[in-house]
Amino acid sequence: MSLRDRYDTATAGIEAPFAVVDLAALRANAAGLVRRAAGKPIRVASKSVRCRALLAEVLAMDGFAGIMAFTLPEALWLAREGVSDDILVAYPTTDRTALAALAADPAAARAVTLMVDAPENLGLIEDAAGGRRIRVCVDVDASYRPLGGRVRIGALRSPLHSPAQVAAFAETILRRPSLDLAGLMAYESQIAGVGDTPPGRPVRSRAVRAMQQRSRIELARRRAAIVRAVRDLTDLEFVNGGGTGSVETTAAERSVTEVAAGSGLYQPHLFDQYSAFTGRPAALFALPVVRRPAPGVATCLGGGYHASGPPGADRLPRPYLPTGLSYDPYEGAGEVQTPLLGQSADLLSIGDRVWFRHGKAGEMCERFDALHLIDGDRTIETVPTYRGEGHAFL
Repeated sequence: MSLRDRYDTATAGIEAPFAVVDLAALRANAAGLVRRAAGKPIRVASKSVRCRALLAEVLAMDGFAGIMAFTLPEALWLAREGVSDDILVAYPTTDRTALAALAADPAAARAVTLMVDAPENLGLIEDAAGGRRIRVCVDVDASYRPLGGRVRIGALRSPLHSPAQVAAFAETILRRPSLDLAGLMAYESQIAGVGDTPPGRPVRSRAVRAMQQRSRIELARRRAAIVRAVRDLTDLEFVNGGGTGSVETTAAERSVTEVAAGSGLYQPHLFDQYSAFTGRPAALFALPVVRRPAPGVATCLGGGYHASGPPGADRLPRPYLPTGLSYDPYEGAGEVQTPLLGQSADLLSIGDRVWFRHGKAGEMCERFDALHLIDGDRTIETVPTYRGEGHAFL
């Protein structure tokens, strides 16, 4: 039975559009991440999963420990639902209501660690906490700055780049009795989030690999110096780094105690562009064919589920099954209809399904209330996404 036939059989009673997760692929991807981490625990990036049931399933696997949440309200919800008692919020918050709720809930305050990188973050937390102790983590800028800093490569995150800057900020935290400095985080987006094998672009591929190699060397030295500088001031529970695209290299650094990963569980199509690993597509969505407007054209309902990031064709969902389909250049992936071109279109009838892969991982779940979990040629369970549980955290 072909993969497409297996998916069609498993979901025969479900009306499209809908989304699925292939559990065998998910588990294989999880095992691959654990092998690459080489014994260091993996903190699951919840934004790349956005399904409480699957977060719990992954956390039950050996090699995974803790959640990296993307907002404080999400972290509070996950803590109260018992998904994890170790939740790191990856981005600073200015949500005073959520901060007050955190301070008022002793169990949540023990479970949740907030991200900070500026004195203003600290003041907001202290004002909301009312003297209650809150855990914080310092976000360190992991960008690569060659040519004496005249060029910056990497996400615009923390302003704290040097060991001296991070140590000075750590001292500021330690002088505030209501704040507990629990850890450090440094996310190397220019390595973990940039594929080194972009299709059809060999020159860019060589340039990316050269940049990433130099960046890895620079960051490993700087991160180690930062950790030493802060550990001279206080103990740290954890030092977090990396992402799906850099698990093995980040885990190899002695100063790093844990790595983060999430996208590699679902393996969206943007993560096909890495030479260090190969994942299996695990999260898919199916659209129904509703029109055959011309020979060589099959039109699906919906489909305009673009991924975030710099606008471009690579941010569109990718037609996956059947193979051989492409977008109409004048319509692309549309809000309410998506025409698909190619010889395979003539093999499709109205009512058939086309299977797609999203460009990113968890963002697909913002379009669907549920994920149908496939095991072999059966759907064994249907579980709600964050959206299906009534939550839209971002």
